[in-house]
Amino acid sequence: MKKMTKIFWISTSVIMVVVLVGCSKFLDRKPLTATLPDVQKEQGAMEAQSLGLYNTLRTYAGFSSLPWTDFNSIRDDDAAKGSDANDGKEINAEFETFQYTKDDWATDTYWNDHYYMINLANTEIHTGRDSLKVTDPASLRQLGEAYFFRAYSYFDLVKAYGQVPLINYYYTNPADGIRPKATVDAIYAQIDGDLDTAAMWLPINASAYGNSGKMKGRLTQGAANTLWAQTYLMRQNWGKVVALCQTVINSGQYSLMPNFYDIWKDGVNGAGKNGAESIFEMNAYCGANAQAISTQNQGQDGWGTAQQVRQNGAPVAWNLGWGWNVPTDTLVKAWDNTDPRKSMTILYSGQFDGGATTGGWGSTLPAYTDPLGSGGLAEKYWNKKLYTGNDPAMRNYTGFVNGNGAAPWIDHRILRYADVILMLAEAANETGDGATAAANLELIRSRAAGSTDKTRTIVPYIAYSSQAQMRTAIKNERRWEFALEGYRFYDLVRWGDALNVLGPLGYTSRNQYYPIPQPAIDISGGVLVQNPNY
Repeated sequence: MKKMTKIFWISTSVIMVVVLVGCSKFLDRKPLTATLPDVQKEQGAMEAQSLGLYNTLRTYAGFSSLPWTDFNSIRDDDAAKGSDANDGKEINAEFETFQYTKDDWATDTYWNDHYYMINLANTEIHTGRDSLKVTDPASLRQLGEAYFFRAYSYFDLVKAYGQVPLINYYYTNPADGIRPKATVDAIYAQIDGDLDTAAMWLPINASAYGNSGKMKGRLTQGAANTLWAQTYLMRQNWGKVVALCQTVINSGQYSLMPNFYDIWKDGVNGAGKNGAESIFEMNAYCGANAQAISTQNQGQDGWGTAQQVRQNGAPVAWNLGWGWNVPTDTLVKAWDNTDPRKSMTILYSGQFDGGATTGGWGSTLPAYTDPLGSGGLAEKYWNKKLYTGNDPAMRNYTGFVNGNGAAPWIDHRILRYADVILMLAEAANETGDGATAAANLELIRSRAAGSTDKTRTIVPYIAYSSQAQMRTAIKNERRWEFALEGYRFYDLVRWGDALNVLGPLGYTSRNQYYPIPQPAIDISGGVLVQNPNY
């Protein structure tokens, strides 16, 4: 993997450090359209800062590209680094065999980018709450966005590292940005407060922001409550999960897409792009015609580019991206072939892509040859959920043709309605409400089967017989429904299953948390203390 020097803000955004960031054609960093001194007394101050948060989500790699997949997907048993053997090979040891490192471009970037987002959110909160003292609905919505993004960032951090510095204030003196780690409980208390405020100030749907064609990807109450439910799921506070999921369901704003493969349609008129099942997604840049189909603030993301099929050499038509985050043999062998979602999630080298009814484009992939892809492809399987990047019409529309290694129009489905349903099923089961658990599990399974007939043999109906039986069924369902989406590692951790499932790969109890990046500790002058056992 070609390395390029990039600049990232270190933990407190006080000082900048140079880290190595991988992959040619890596996404460019564009400055925000306005800085705080330029806009804080102008009418557009809050809007400019809010759009800057979305832009950071989409263009900073800790949220949108390789480091995110490393921490959230590649650490589980169902996803692998992918690409070819020489591309980012350090990731194999770090994230596939749990030989964590204290200082590497991907791990440092994940930490730095999250604190950069936190500092942007702190700045907007300071601008609106403390400087401008806003009270109008539009400004409060924008503050709600800042509170959401701060909570979103801290939730990623507390899952990845455990105790981390709690910086929930705006500052200008660099020394004020140096803080020791706060307890996990303190971080979650901050998240709770931020999401409570976000849910109060964000609108029920994105039409409140104005032009729905360009604003439909912006944050809503449903996004705040869904993220909040996820945080309580991680803490096994089942009653809170039930209440928040029911709030999202009762809002009437969301529904499951009729067909599983529709979720991933990102074309010009793609049904899945900010579709009925989407609660929040990272909206992507779409090339020369972006204004017609993109939402939020314009900018290029690396989500699709990082995970598209990678071809070394001819035929160039299959050099669609960097090829990270691919299925493992473990996933392929464990998954029942009769489950239609399998053929909509796993793309096989050397095989027909299944055509339109499974999310394909009527093409046959080059064959798998060896880990270097000599004369063929370097992986046996690829992530089909991002195969929308091979859409011929979309490539012509955006100008990304001839497999030129980029598909920047693909949205990242960060929060989707299926998770709300399965969270409710799990929490209901844990509180003894087996009927609700079974009913919600069936919503997901019947969609997968394409039938509500409870006598079906494809993805068969599962009746409740015991709490333990339903718990196992829900665990399995989350595995199939969310394969390669970044849920499974933290599911295994919170279920207490990580040591049993991942132990053969090298996981030990200390691997629940990643070590704090050494550069952050060094810059703090020792105020930050490394995580235990590192």
